[in-house]
Amino acid sequence: MNRSNSRSGGVNLPALRHHNASLVLDLLRVAGEQGISRLELAERTGLTPQAVSKITARLRTEGLAAEAGRLASTGGKPRTVLRLVPDAGYAVGLHLDRDELTAVLADLAGATVATRTFPLDLGAPADEVLATAAHAVQTVRADGPQTQDRQVFGVGAALPGPLDHRGGVLHRVTGFPRWDGYPLRDALAESTGLPVVLDKDTNAAALGLALRERADADFAYLHLGTGLGAGLVLGGALHRGVRTGAGEFGHQTLQLDGPPCSCGGRGCIEALCLAAVSRGDVAEAARVLGAGAANLVGLLDIDRVVLGGRTVAADEDAYVEGVRAVVEERARREGVTPAVPVAVAGGGDRPVAEGAAQLVLAPLFGRAGEDGGTRA
Repeated sequence: MNRSNSRSGGVNLPALRHHNASLVLDLLRVAGEQGISRLELAERTGLTPQAVSKITARLRTEGLAAEAGRLASTGGKPRTVLRLVPDAGYAVGLHLDRDELTAVLADLAGATVATRTFPLDLGAPADEVLATAAHAVQTVRADGPQTQDRQVFGVGAALPGPLDHRGGVLHRVTGFPRWDGYPLRDALAESTGLPVVLDKDTNAAALGLALRERADADFAYLHLGTGLGAGLVLGGALHRGVRTGAGEFGHQTLQLDGPPCSCGGRGCIEALCLAAVSRGDVAEAARVLGAGAANLVGLLDIDRVVLGGRTVAADEDAYVEGVRAVVEERARREGVTPAVPVAVAGGGDRPVAEGAAQLVLAPLFGRAGEDGGTRA
């Protein structure tokens, strides 16, 4: 059966063996511990039963799949059920924030099996930052369940933007412009001996949330920590933009004569929000964040808003209620009901590091395209 190269079906061509294996692996991942039969794999992918048998045999030989029992017979031979082997491989996720580094080790199912936090000065010389990141990778691998006997597929590194995720090069990171042009991906790969994928912190977190929830909904992840940014999932795919610059949410101007921002502008939502945080005025910080969120909802007509980051984690209810109030007020003015829901991602900064690990794992399951778009 010949189908187009899409998420809904496989292609029985030798050149697309990896694509077809990814389709099968993804269905095994979604099925979880209960597993899925070869017949259902064939039906769901559009591949022939013979092609599925060859793929699953190879996955079992590689240790990525295993039997999960048999289905009750309906008159014929009982069907064998297969499952993903989560501990067959791992990925490291790094969140390099302005003042600390969070590292996680995630298995193939996306579950975090080890986590560490280290102090970090993003303004320190590049070799010091690189050494801290490499040490974090080594440490979190050692904390994991005997990963020396298991494959570590790579390292996902997430940090504030702007940056070029395709080239693995940093641009003028807000507040740290001297990083402009630094090839962090290649430098980290050389120091760790592992493949490295680089992306913005907000994109990584949005990716992790999208894959975890397995939904095609449009949503914005707003991260308030040492800075403010957004990760956008549109049409079920992570949206980075043509120049990989989408999501610079914190630097939309709300007050033309407002306070100066570290980006060089004035009255940015990030500057206003962080100023309120520094004064201890959580209600005002939430109101400002809500104004930006309402603008985003009106611009993109997204399905929901998800809040995250350590500042939000310090007072989740206040931020959710404050942002929700502004979003709902705008919806009432515009006659749009019900208002877009506002929720919290939870876990403080960990969603960024966990999403960074998914930057490595997602392509194994056919969830990342050449353009960087990632299906949920």
